[in-house]
Amino acid sequence: MSDVTFPSRVSVREVGPRDGLQNEDPISTDAKVELIDALGRTGVRRIEALSFVHPKAIPQMADADEVWEKVTRDPGIRYSALVPNLRGAERALAAGFTELEVVVSASDTHNQRNINRTTEESLAQLPSLVSAVHEAGGTLQLIVSTAWGCPYEGDVPVDRVLWVVSRGLSAGVDSLVYGDTTGMATPPRVTRLVGATRSSHPDVALGLHFHNTRGTGLANVYAALELGIDDFDASVGGLGGCPYAPGASGNIATEELVYLLEDMGIDTGIDLRAMIGVAQLAEQLVGRKLDSQVLRAGPAVR
Repeated sequence: MSDVTFPSRVSVREVGPRDGLQNEDPISTDAKVELIDALGRTGVRRIEALSFVHPKAIPQMADADEVWEKVTRDPGIRYSALVPNLRGAERALAAGFTELEVVVSASDTHNQRNINRTTEESLAQLPSLVSAVHEAGGTLQLIVSTAWGCPYEGDVPVDRVLWVVSRGLSAGVDSLVYGDTTGMATPPRVTRLVGATRSSHPDVALGLHFHNTRGTGLANVYAALELGIDDFDASVGGLGGCPYAPGASGNIATEELVYLLEDMGIDTGIDLRAMIGVAQLAEQLVGRKLDSQVLRAGPAVR
């Protein structure tokens, strides 16, 4: 038997309202507000609510300011927003967000397709972005996307990911997340990258963002738990994908993640039945059947 000690508690960030909806046909402002408010009643303590991007790039987020004005904000929940650049950060900060995220792809080709600049060009803007956010009293998280693979370039070397991380930490980012944008990660790959990161940067706050494109999402979570990772993104109903990553289906479903963790005796603070109810709502709002198996099957005992 293994002597692995798993975390006693895991922090789950719900990313459905942002990452989940950006790959769907646009839904109304009120529908987005309804989803965010419903998620806030499940016990989840962190919600990635919006992104402040140009509407031509991601039209699904064109009404970000209007959505945020209407959301019933729970003081016990940490709401965050994704920004692509300094202008986006200024909008998010003006709206009242203090937790911001910026995405940089480890793959140069994906970065070009995603935000029309090279990885190096994105990294070069980080110091000024960090300064602006910190001066406003906020924090900036670096999300390294395509950390395990790129739909255009294939496998992404661990050294390439660590190069992006080093540049981000030198710029002063507050934390990291590795994004499995195309669902190419497997448990051995997770072990290699997380292990290399811990060796190079043992004190960095690290979260993981898995997609279930190839059916390995929860297996990857288990491998990460064995390594002591206690911070994961997930999306209600398995909503999500990347508009600039062909074939990249949804994130791991929040209710599936909670079901696994509960059975392992790991606390999330999230009410599983309530989250399944929100997954049913999400399915209605986007107008299609979602991929979550726990949404279909329900909890173990009905």
